[in-house]
Amino acid sequence: MVLVARMDLNIEIIPFDKAEPLLGWSGLMDALQAGHLLPKAEIADTFLYRANDTMLTRAAWIDGLGSAVKTATIFPDNAAKQKPSINGAVNLYNDNDGMLEAIVDFHLVTKWKTAGDSLLGARHLARPESRCILIVGAGNVAHALHDAYADAFPGARFMVWNRTPEKAEAMAAQYSDMLVASDLETTVRMADIVTCATMSRAPLIKGEWLQPGQHIDLIGAYRPDMREADDMALQRATIFVDSRETVLEHIGELKDPIARGVISADSVKGDFYDIAGGSFQRQSKDQITLFKNGGGAHLDLMTSRYILDQWRRAPART
Repeated sequence: MVLVARMDLNIEIIPFDKAEPLLGWSGLMDALQAGHLLPKAEIADTFLYRANDTMLTRAAWIDGLGSAVKTATIFPDNAAKQKPSINGAVNLYNDNDGMLEAIVDFHLVTKWKTAGDSLLGARHLARPESRCILIVGAGNVAHALHDAYADAFPGARFMVWNRTPEKAEAMAAQYSDMLVASDLETTVRMADIVTCATMSRAPLIKGEWLQPGQHIDLIGAYRPDMREADDMALQRATIFVDSRETVLEHIGELKDPIARGVISADSVKGDFYDIAGGSFQRQSKDQITLFKNGGGAHLDLMTSRYILDQWRRAPART
């Protein structure tokens, strides 16, 4: 265990490689669901933009869970320089005295929070018998999505599509249950679940392609000028989000069509705080469900607390 002593405070430094083997998707699902039974989170987000680059700082406080601040820098052009496109830091604070408890590896929190967010949505919205899952995108998030969905939908077969076919081929080569999709439209039409994690600014998923009973999971659009699904997809589907507060006014996937009157805020039928009341769920076998994964500091807080709890339960580390 790595500790930093500062006066009478021990801050736990939780690295990716030592902490990840302690985590499980089922445990995270329990933690996220339990977190949404606590008093609603206070959330504050700030977004700064410079051309294609983004800096966002997300803070959340949940009574009974503590508080967290996560700062992320997103530089898409880093990929061409063989550098990570997303970097940052997560600080976790104690709920009783406000003391800094842990600094958790940013990439660990982001991986498990992002895929866990989508997985919690799919567990309530996708048909349990879903067996054909299409991943759109082949980056780091796509790999985490494969692991998460494979855990919740045992026996599922995966397809991966990417603008650069070579990246899709490289990803598929790592998994025995995955094939490369050469044509996006054809594969969307045959998939039970479509999970999309791209940096696209223009819609990739067309509403005319959607089929009864599908679940669409949208992750990539995080800026006001980004979209992964077109207007018809939003109009044909029943829309759910992880948090109305963090999605509707900030993320182009819904902010843009709401502003143009394509849909309204009332088109969103539920977020994770509606799980307990039963309204965050599929209503029929043929319903098309669409979930927007917007992230949010409250989810970073819940995930970080889960990670810290697992870290503390594990045998001593050297």
